[in-house]
Amino acid sequence: MNALEHQLDYPFADTLPEPGQPFEVAPGLYWLRMPLPFALDHINLWLLRDEIDGEAGWTIVDSGIASDTIKGHWEHVFDTALGGLPVLRVIVTHCHPDHLGLAHWLCEGGDKKRWNVRLWMTLGEYLNGRVLAAGDGSNAGGAGAARHFARHGLTDEASLAKLRERRGYYSNLVPAIPTQYRRLREADTVTIGARRWRVVTGFGHSPEHCALYSEADDVLISGDMVLPRISTNVSVFDIEPEGNPLALYLESLGRYETMPERTLALPSHGKPFRGVSTRIAQLRAHHDARLAEVLDACASAPRCASDIVPIMFKRQLDIHQMTFAMGEALAHLHLLWLDGKLKRATGDDGVIRFAV
Repeated sequence: MNALEHQLDYPFADTLPEPGQPFEVAPGLYWLRMPLPFALDHINLWLLRDEIDGEAGWTIVDSGIASDTIKGHWEHVFDTALGGLPVLRVIVTHCHPDHLGLAHWLCEGGDKKRWNVRLWMTLGEYLNGRVLAAGDGSNAGGAGAARHFARHGLTDEASLAKLRERRGYYSNLVPAIPTQYRRLREADTVTIGARRWRVVTGFGHSPEHCALYSEADDVLISGDMVLPRISTNVSVFDIEPEGNPLALYLESLGRYETMPERTLALPSHGKPFRGVSTRIAQLRAHHDARLAEVLDACASAPRCASDIVPIMFKRQLDIHQMTFAMGEALAHLHLLWLDGKLKRATGDDGVIRFAV
C-alpha cells in the first residue's frame, strides 16, 4: 500500500472475494469481483436485494465483459446466491466494455433464460454504447483511432497497424446491447429494496457516467469516477477530437467531494474504502502535478501527445495501454490549450503540437 492509500480507510482490509462468491458489504448489498484479461485484471460488480411492484428479487449493477469465464461465474451466482429469486433489473454505470459487455445476457437471464428484465442507464451512456457497438472500430482500435493517434505523433507503423486490426475490439467485448432501456438522469431517485439511491452523474471518463449514492446509509457505488488506488482514465479520442474531458472530470468531482468521510465508497476497481473527499483531494493534486509537467515540457519545445506519454507514464506500455496513455496525455494538453495556456499548430508532417 502506497502513502496515499494509507490516508484512506479500507474497512474490509485485504478481503478480495473469489469470482462468483458474493461478499456482503452492507445489509442486502453484495460485492462480486470478476476477472478481466487486461493489466487492470478485475472489475467489482454489485448485487442488491430488491423488490419491484411487489416482486422480491435482485438488482445487478454492472456486468463484466462478454466472456465464457465471467458467464460461468455469473451462472454460479444465479444457482447458489440468489435464494431462488430472480434478477429484476440491471443497472450499468457507463458504456465501457467491462461494465456493459454482458448486460444483454444478464437482462435475458443468462444461459438458461431465467428472466427478461430492463437495462437501466443514462441516455449518454446508452447511445454511446450503441454507436460503438455498431461502428467499425472504437476508441481503442480501428482506422479512425489509428488516424487520430497518428495526428498526435504515434508514427510507428507497426503500432498503427495493430490499432487498425483492433476494429472489432468493442463489439467483441460488447456483442449486443438491449434495444430498449430505462433512462437514468442526474438527481433521479432509485429505490432498491429498503434504500433510496440518488443518481450522481459524472463526465470526462465517459459521456454521462452514473454513480449511486445512498445518503441515509452513507454508501456510494462510485463506478469509475472515484477509484482508490489508480486515477480514472480521462482521454481525448477520435469521436470528439477537440474535447476537454479533463475539465469535465475535475468539475464532476465536486459532486462527490462534499460526501461525508464516513461514506463507504464501492468502486469498480480496487477495494471498498472510506475517505471520498480525501481521495478526491489526492486526484486533484495528481492532475495538478501532471498539468505542471506538461506545461513545463511544452515551454521548452513544441510537444505532441506522443512526446508527453513518457513524461506522464514511466513504464512500458502495450498497444492497449498506449491508446489510453496517449488519450490522457492529450486530455492534459487540451485543458491547457483550451484554457489559453498553450497554442496548437499542425506541422508540415501533419502532427499536431502544442507550445507556450
